[in-house]
This record gives sequence, structure tokens and C-alpha cells, in this order.
Amino acid sequence: MSGVNTAFDQEQFQRAFLAAIYQAEQAHTGSGVELVQQLRAQPGFKVYRNTVLKASVDALAANYPSVVQLVGLDWFRAVALIHVSQTPPENVCLIEYGEQFADFLRHFEGAAELPYLADVAALDRDWTECHIAADTIALDAAQLAALAPQDLLARVLQPAAAVRWHWSPTQPAYSIWQAQRGGAAVQDDLVWQGEGALLSRVEGQVIWQPASLGMCHFLDACVAGDDLQSAAARAMGVEPALDVAQLLSSLIQAQVFAG
Repeated sequence: MSGVNTAFDQEQFQRAFLAAIYQAEQAHTGSGVELVQQLRAQPGFKVYRNTVLKASVDALAANYPSVVQLVGLDWFRAVALIHVSQTPPENVCLIEYGEQFADFLRHFEGAAELPYLADVAALDRDWTECHIAADTIALDAAQLAALAPQDLLARVLQPAAAVRWHWSPTQPAYSIWQAQRGGAAVQDDLVWQGEGALLSRVEGQVIWQPASLGMCHFLDACVAGDDLQSAAARAMGVEPALDVAQLLSSLIQAQVFAG
């Protein structure tokens, strides 16, 4: 760039360049502050910066459509810009951007009156991760049916790459999220209690269904490497009335487990 001091190494230049783009109003200290100032003084840099920031905010809006529906585009873009400035993209593939956005909303003071928003954002993120996950071969139910009972109980089932689940302890986040995804209004008689959701990908399409606390604990145990007997015990520890056979059947039907 014309007029920029080139007596900085490449790594220092890259750090300063990112700081100049994403941290517009923050004071900079250290050896890179001069370079940041020089970059911002370049003709056209403000236009370039605004273009980059807009692309990042647009990516967040595309990746979190349910949140946008709930809060409105203007509010979302204003908050997203704060997040972008604090946590810029690390990958040029912006469909993957926003991994930390739900946690950001959970601690963002401006969203304190919307306690369900972070969990809704987490479900939007789960949808994206299911959508872009690698393909895996689903477990064939016949493989389990052919096992002797003792072998079945000792079997370790691993969730497929395109599977996510989320439990919201105190908020009906799944009902709210599902309504937004379907373009429907949230029901007036919505019961404000904890809910869970299970998302998987079947024949290229992300599908979802309610998930009980027991189901979520069961899947957590599977990820931890517990065998079927231990996973079932863990699930029934939090949901004693859980029908494990029905649970396993529904999970296999949703292609939750890798073959």
C-alpha cells in the first residue's frame, strides 16, 4: 500500500491489518499501533473495511435466521457488528462463521430480557453444523438385531458426524426455534420450561425432533464411549420412566448412529 511503512515483518503486518479492519474504535498499543494508523489513513481503506465487516455481518445473519426472525434485522446487525469486531472470522468459508455467537448472546447485556435467545442461537448453530458435516454411513438396525443380548448391551454406539443435540434447562428454546424455522408464530400457551432438541441429516436434509433430558444424557454417554448398558443407565438416572427400547428405535430411525 502506498504510504505504508514497510519496516514491519509479515506477521506484524497481518495482525495490524486485521486490527485496522475489525477493531475500528479500540485504542491500539505496542509496536503495531503506528502501522494500524497508517493503514487506516490509506485512501479507500474505510470502504474496504466496511465491505469486509458487512460480509461478516451478512454471514452471521444467514447462519442465524431464527435469531434474526426473533429480534429483527436492525437489532441483529447492530449486535452482530459488536461480535464481529470482537471475534472476526478465522476462515474464508463464512458458512462456518459464528461458532461463538450463541455464547456471546448468553453474556450480552443487551439480550438479558431475552433469556431464550442464546439457546435459539445454539440450535441455529447446530443446524449449520449438521448441514456441513461430513457424510457417514448410518448404522443398520439389522446389525443390532443380530446381536445376542449380552453383546448388544456391551456395544458402543457413536453418533454420526451430522448429528447434534441441545438441552435448554429452563427455556422452551426448541419450541421457539422450531416455530421460527417453520415461519410460524410462537404459541400463546407455550409452557416455559426446559426443552431439548435432536438434529440429524437424512438423505441430505437436516431434520429435527424433540429430545428429552434422558435422550440428551444417553447421547452424551455414547460420545464419552460408554457401552449401551451404561448409557441407558445414565439416561434413566435423569429420566426414570424412559423407554430405552423406544429411544433406541427412534434414534436409529433418525440415522443418529454411525455404522
